Amino acid sequence: MGGTGSGWYWRYDKKETTADYRCIDIRQWQRKGLLSHPLSFNWHWSCKGKIIASINVRSESNSLILNYYHQSEANDWDAKKYPILLTTTPCHFGGSRPWFICPTSNCNRRVAILYSGDIFACRHCYQLAYPSQSETPYDRTARRANKIRDKLDWDPGILNRKGLKPKGMHWKTFKALTFQHDAFASQTITLMNERLKGSGKSLDDWT
Repeated sequence: MGGTGSGWYWRYDKKETTADYRCIDIRQWQRKGLLSHPLSFNWHWSCKGKIIASINVRSESNSLILNYYHQSEANDWDAKKYPILLTTTPCHFGGSRPWFICPTSNCNRRVAILYSGDIFACRHCYQLAYPSQSETPYDRTARRANKIRDKLDWDPGILNRKGLKPKGMHWKTFKALTFQHDAFASQTITLMNERLKGSGKSLDDWT
């Protein structure tokens, strides 16, 4: 799997943000029941319905073992296999919340999300800003669309296909969220095309 470049839109002259990296989110894995152990599963990222990267994950009692290939800057593919330690904190109304422990030496931060690179690490280790810290109007609408995609358990990125209704969600809620998503997606594409118009290009040139 690769490192940067998972963001769908054209960026230039900006500090890298969390949106530019593929990530793993322990909250999403917990919702899907993937933290049970022992359990082995494949996790993948897709674009326009095609798988573009994947990792194998094996869950154990206090850790997850990641196993995948990473393409280096020299375009060599290196085999990666290492553990990500887990911890939990109690919730106010019962139960517990799981966390990753960043595997980078001298970090060990407790985080919900790790970002791809030579290894999966926290945003502090990769010095990544949040998109909202330097976002344009089309960044903002794309982020709002992706927030809805996350609620619907769809692949991130408005150029990816829409998914199905999540199990247990009312149709009225699903239709309302889909309507909001489509409005933000349409607005994002319009704003992007306006931005690119001055360069003589359109969004179709970047997809």
